[in-house]
Amino acid sequence: MAPKTKEKPRAAAAPSQPPPAIEDLFTSLNRHIQRSEFTQAVKVANQVLSVAPGDEDAIRCKIVALIKADKVEDALSAIQSAQKVSFDFSFYKAYCLYRQNKLDEALELLEKQDKTQPSMLLESQILYRLGKMDACVDICRNLQRAKIDSLEINLVAGLVSAGRASEVQGTLDAIKIKATSSFELAYNISCSLIEGNKLKDAEQLLLTARRIGQETLTEENLADDDIENELAPIAVQLAYVHQLLGQTQEAVGAYTDIINRNLADEPSLSVAVNNLIAVKGPKDISDSLRKLDRLKEKDSQKFELARAIDLKLSPKQKETIYANRVLLLLHANKMDQARELVSVLPERFPDSVMPVLLQAAVLVRENKAGKAEEILGQFAETFPEKSKIILLARAQVAAAAGHPQIAAESLSKVPDIQHMPATVATLVTLKERAGDINGAATVLDSAIKWWKSAMTEDNQLSVIMREAASFKLRHGKEEEAAHLYEELVKGHGDTEALVGLITTVAHVNVEKAEAYEKQLKPLPGLKGVDVDALEKTSGAKPVDGASRGGLADAQEDGKTKEKPKKKRKRKPRYPKGFDPANPGPPPDPERWLPKRERSSYRPKRKDKRAAQVRGSQGAVVRDKSEPSASAANSSTSNPKSNQSTSSKGASQNTEPSRPQSKSSRKKSRK
Repeated sequence: MAPKTKEKPRAAAAPSQPPPAIEDLFTSLNRHIQRSEFTQAVKVANQVLSVAPGDEDAIRCKIVALIKADKVEDALSAIQSAQKVSFDFSFYKAYCLYRQNKLDEALELLEKQDKTQPSMLLESQILYRLGKMDACVDICRNLQRAKIDSLEINLVAGLVSAGRASEVQGTLDAIKIKATSSFELAYNISCSLIEGNKLKDAEQLLLTARRIGQETLTEENLADDDIENELAPIAVQLAYVHQLLGQTQEAVGAYTDIINRNLADEPSLSVAVNNLIAVKGPKDISDSLRKLDRLKEKDSQKFELARAIDLKLSPKQKETIYANRVLLLLHANKMDQARELVSVLPERFPDSVMPVLLQAAVLVRENKAGKAEEILGQFAETFPEKSKIILLARAQVAAAAGHPQIAAESLSKVPDIQHMPATVATLVTLKERAGDINGAATVLDSAIKWWKSAMTEDNQLSVIMREAASFKLRHGKEEEAAHLYEELVKGHGDTEALVGLITTVAHVNVEKAEAYEKQLKPLPGLKGVDVDALEKTSGAKPVDGASRGGLADAQEDGKTKEKPKKKRKRKPRYPKGFDPANPGPPPDPERWLPKRERSSYRPKRKDKRAAQVRGSQGAVVRDKSEPSASAANSSTSNPKSNQSTSSKGASQNTEPSRPQSKSSRKKSRK
């Protein structure tokens, strides 16, 4: 056995060092927080808690440092472990839930707390993220007296998102703040100018915001990449203004440049991708789908926005991206993917009508218009406050599918547009197609009644009454039409209505028609015409050279001729590789004629000496005729030589062959 090793004598235990004083730990903790060294601050806070467990200040510093270090999960764990402490950490918990995009839980937790400035600010942020802009604006207005820094930025953003851009200028005047006080405020105000269609002013303010932002961020010693990311929203908004101004080339170039630079600012990148797809429309659908794929979660097989993008975009922006994705899939005829994406949208956007409209669009694309009408009708009945756009969409789908009765029914359920001339004309046409003439007349009567009692400057009564009279005259209701025409003449002095009245009354009361006829102004140049003498004439004399078609047109007395159908002009098709701009020398116009018929053809001269015959008539000269006879005999007796000669002649008289293409020449070489 190997000898046992001797055990080394144990060293004497070092005397334990006393823990640092709590005052020194808090001094170190404060120093780390001031230097934004949040990881070190957490370690020092843990040291304090090891000496003094349950210290409220140490726990609060630890939670705030974890939040600042973007360790939200650890912050929630620290809050959970500090439940025995008397201090209420509900505000910090609500903020952590807000950072995790658990907005409803965060809002529910805040509603149980006292209304302090921090809690109200956080509540306004949560409401903004949830899309409840009016409530967000109300909280910001209540906080105006507190003089919180940068509160006006949130207030203007809320007003613009709530559709109250017209209130922005009045709000700025009330709080006495200039639009150029910061680049963030200038950006938000430019958004309000865009909503008010003041595009040139918005463009100038965005350029000013970009300049102020570059100066401010440069003074803060930010790197160039960080400055570019901070100013990315301004660049995207400038491109959007150019798009609205019709400067499509500049907008597309700006969007493409932002996408190619692959900025770290995810919301700006997402908006640039979406707007570029909207500008391109159905062109290059595959490229647009690939660009949208850059916004989805990498590990997800389905289209789902990345978490960083989903947290920062507003509900309206996210809904627009999903809607454009569905439309691109429909254009690409990828019905399975479109159907799958549409099925999850109602859960994502429960308060929006867009998922139902997209579902109807998919059904129409699948030739299921009846199912689309049913879904839209059910949604309109369930949510009457959101039914306007749904009913309009249902009317459009039904009209396109040849269901005029359903279309008219849907359109008549939108009460605030029933009196508009466009709506009246559409309803009358739909009811006419459905055979409901009385219903169409009722629509016209209701519109006339509304406009008679309406106190508006743009009164459309005369237009609707004239169309109603024409409609009733067309459907055999002469008395009602005459009454409308008479009312127009008495109330508005309408000459066109007077003509219609005379024409209508002439069918039932000639004397009344003659009485109204006297109100017509005489046409110039007709004073010297003797009507009695004109009636005694035998008629118009035929004009020499007049075509039968012209006489027939004159006899039809106002009947319209059918216009000849215009032939569709087709673009000429050119051979492959042919450039019409540089066609080269023109081809020979006689290239298809036989050789003997061309102008350049010259027949061969005959040898006159071979056929010379001398002597008296009937004489034969043997010394010269014998060789020619022998040649004739040889050609006659040798059919092979004769065949070769004829084939040679035939080859000379045929058309010239065209040049071969490269592929055919290669084959001939092989």
